[in-house]
Amino acid sequence: MADKILIVDDDEEIREVLRVLLTGEGFDVAEASGGEEALAYLDSCHGAVELVILDVMMEGLGGYQVCLRLRERWNVPVLFLTAKSRESDLTMGYASGGDDYLAKPFSYPELLARVKGLLRRYQVYKGKPEAAAEEAEWCGLRVNLTSNMAWRSDMELDLTETEYRILRLLVEHQGKIFSLQNLYESVWQEPYFASSGNTVMVHIRRLREKVEPDPRHPEYIKTVWGKGYRVG
Repeated sequence: MADKILIVDDDEEIREVLRVLLTGEGFDVAEASGGEEALAYLDSCHGAVELVILDVMMEGLGGYQVCLRLRERWNVPVLFLTAKSRESDLTMGYASGGDDYLAKPFSYPELLARVKGLLRRYQVYKGKPEAAAEEAEWCGLRVNLTSNMAWRSDMELDLTETEYRILRLLVEHQGKIFSLQNLYESVWQEPYFASSGNTVMVHIRRLREKVEPDPRHPEYIKTVWGKGYRVG
């Protein structure tokens, strides 16, 4: 059965372009012209879609508000589309529960890479088998390798799935330096594009805000200038 993708955009031309592109790749596409319509559709199908492509700037209920309400009930991946690409905009998108962010104008190869990467990770996440708990630890920072849970000094950390994957990768490979490209391709599992570095840096900053006692002087996630990031 083809993966179901919901496109939410108040621009009919953009919806049509996306529909043609995605159906041509074999996806099953549904459309909504606004936030309320999108939420009503998800409610009618009980959230049974594999991906939501969501425009940020829409009349009425905006993309960030839609994502916040969506996250109250469903864990479906969300890819934001927007003409706004400042770091503060990226931060707002991820804070509202978005999984990835693509700035307009975008290339079709980059869009397809993001879509397929999100779908691949979602299918792995849904089908992950139960396993005996294993943990990686460094200086009181513990990451469960099977349950998307992490702790600092026995205090559970409230991490998004992407933040968890970044932290797990760094803690599992203590001492190894990961470049922006290494992190992006390992965590997002898709090719690295020019805009991908900013995505990684925003996630690292948000992760530090949750992990570090003082994010301005990180103790766990270290920056290795000119090279990347490491733990340990």
